Amino acid sequence: MSDLLDNKEAATEAVMEWLNKKAKTKSKFYLKDFYKIFPDDKPRMIKKVVNKMVEDGVLEYWSSGSTTMYGIKGGGIQHSSEGEK
Repeated sequence: MSDLLDNKEAATEAVMEWLNKKAKTKSKFYLKDFYKIFPDDKPRMIKKVVNKMVEDGVLEYWSSGSTTMYGIKGGGIQHSSEGEK
């Protein structure tokens, strides 16, 4: 495991920094997109960090039914507002 994943605060900061850079073009990301931030770590450990960020209210899930994506809470088109008239 990398030093970055050992330090949850640093891992959260790295994820948020990366998401903020990408926010100009995209608001939702697949889990595999986060692998670029932690190239030396196993997907299972990366998923734990991302899921913890969802649990803490920093990120949120978005699901189309067949796909789950992650985004910054309150950013982009939100699932709760879809389909509203």
